[in-house]
Amino acid sequence: MDIRILNIGTMACNELWGEREPVRSGHATTTLIRVEDATILIDPSLPPQVIAARLGERAAITPDAVTHVFLTSFRPDVRRGIMLFENAEWLISAAEREAVGTPLAADLKRLAESGLLDDPDDDDRALVEAIQHDLAVLQRCKPAPDALAPGVDLFPLHGVTPGMTGLLLPSNRGDLLITGDAVPTREHLEQGRIPIRSDNPDAARDSLLEAIEIADTVILGRDNFMVNPIRRSFTGAMPG
Repeated sequence: MDIRILNIGTMACNELWGEREPVRSGHATTTLIRVEDATILIDPSLPPQVIAARLGERAAITPDAVTHVFLTSFRPDVRRGIMLFENAEWLISAAEREAVGTPLAADLKRLAESGLLDDPDDDDRALVEAIQHDLAVLQRCKPAPDALAPGVDLFPLHGVTPGMTGLLLPSNRGDLLITGDAVPTREHLEQGRIPIRSDNPDAARDSLLEAIEIADTVILGRDNFMVNPIRRSFTGAMPG
């Protein structure tokens, strides 16, 4: 198995750095996994032309070599470059797909009932196009199976978003967990903190604790690869 980080992500606003509003363009960590016949790209967060360049720089491949794209969540800045991979199979957890799809469909229905789909004015056109685009991407995303490839297993980390899901890569050298935004940065892991912007804070804390308990090493949602410094030893109260 070959595992490579193509892009180290960053938070637009990191509250653990004392930030209270966006100060940079947020983007997710993008990882490439190659095992047997599968070439799996996780969270294509950068624009298509940048992702294409990173594939060449970090793995000497072109976008058409990617067989699967997996989204840890449906957040817009996690999937900026997904349209580059028209020949790949797009995957997301069934829980995230359902949680996102229901309100998107309701929004589209309201727009249709109001007549805005047929004749949007300038102020509403961008909203209509954004909802239609999101629905098209979501419909293309299939519910991910429990294992994407041998040794690449789904690991539910619900809470920051309703169906956020990471990937667990167990091995005799230690278990690696790709966390997505369930554990965005080194500081969140070391301090046992969840992101302030969490859909369900209680579930997010439970997911963080599970990640701490199981992972020997992690690829963080908005940070680099690191060894888990507190595995099996985290017993304190979970801060909010």
